[in-house]
Amino acid sequence: MENAVYLLLIATSVVCVGVIGWRAWMLQWNKVVPPTLTEALTECRTAEDLKIVRRLCDENPSPLGRLIRLTSDRLELPKEENMDSLETAARHEVVHLERGLVVLEVIVGIAPLLGLVGTIAGMMTVFGDLGQTGLNDAAKLAQGIALILRATLAGLLIAIPSLIFWSYFSKKVEVLAVEMETICDEFIRRQYRDRK
Repeated sequence: MENAVYLLLIATSVVCVGVIGWRAWMLQWNKVVPPTLTEALTECRTAEDLKIVRRLCDENPSPLGRLIRLTSDRLELPKEENMDSLETAARHEVVHLERGLVVLEVIVGIAPLLGLVGTIAGMMTVFGDLGQTGLNDAAKLAQGIALILRATLAGLLIAIPSLIFWSYFSKKVEVLAVEMETICDEFIRRQYRDRK
């Protein structure tokens, strides 16, 4: 039983490291909000500038690029309709940015519980052996208790970094979503104002 718990803890830690690396790679600021695109958006005033922006959106596939491309392709629609479709697409992009974070959240909950299961299973073994042999060697009992507490420690050592990175990535997604919303809002306002 204890070995199965340790194998589960190892598998949990491998998944945790994998998700952290994957999200760290995918949530880089420049991958979500490419600087070349944001610079082009601030200078987008004419139809020629709009063509450049569309080209940059295609060349820099990113959540912001997809939102701007969608919006720029629908400029012939009334502003309210364009804003509605942008909001729907933005929610979809935020869901994509949040991918994998639920795995970290689950690991935060199950890693300490797996450690506790390992501790309880180890205690059952130690005290079962103690019941058969008696309390002849206190040093052996102390070694057994130290061994079983390692499962709890392992669970906590997995859960704590998972919690830190889950919190960090959740906040980063929130900040990126606000940044994209601001950029898209300014772009739409400027495009419809310039068309009047």
